[in-house]
Amino acid sequence: MSEIFSQLFDSRTRARLMKFFMLNDKQAYSVKDLVGKNKMTSSQISRELVRLERIKMIASRSKKGVKYFQTNRDFIFYPELKSLVVKSNTLPECHSLGKIKDIGKIKLALMSGVFLNYPKGQADLLIVGDELSRAKVNHLLENLEAEVGKEINYSLMSSEEFKYRTDMLDKFIMDFLEGPYEEILCKITNLKEIANRRK
Repeated sequence: MSEIFSQLFDSRTRARLMKFFMLNDKQAYSVKDLVGKNKMTSSQISRELVRLERIKMIASRSKKGVKYFQTNRDFIFYPELKSLVVKSNTLPECHSLGKIKDIGKIKLALMSGVFLNYPKGQADLLIVGDELSRAKVNHLLENLEAEVGKEINYSLMSSEEFKYRTDMLDKFIMDFLEGPYEEILCKITNLKEIANRRK
């Protein structure tokens, strides 16, 4: 038992993979899938998969010559690990959040949902800005998803669209602003006033 426990928290790569499997425990993934979603090399992932399978945290099966890995929900520490991962994802340490300002002329960036352990959130990320680089946006989201361990539900809009939608008391925007959120970047001076318009 103590050997299993010591192996669980032995490497950063393993911690990221464990987090991924705990947050995505209903689906099976190939090594190629895991490489793309976790931003790690296939050799790093393959090495950790062997260890996680050995302690029975994950199980594998082959389909058409490809091996797929899935969370073993009967794993002895599954409930505790799941709870630990969910709690650790509240305001997770995401270095990529600081790079939001580099994707264009950003006026507003708010996080909710998966970042605050708020499953009822309208979105995980709301970004308002102009001259956004689609390539930089995609790169940012890929890195964020690797850090969080889960797909990010996001909304991008221009300053003009944001103003139009807030003037119309758009349901999505109002619901987002009325729920829990954290500011990453805010250059909109009347944000609190916007949030109170529907009240």
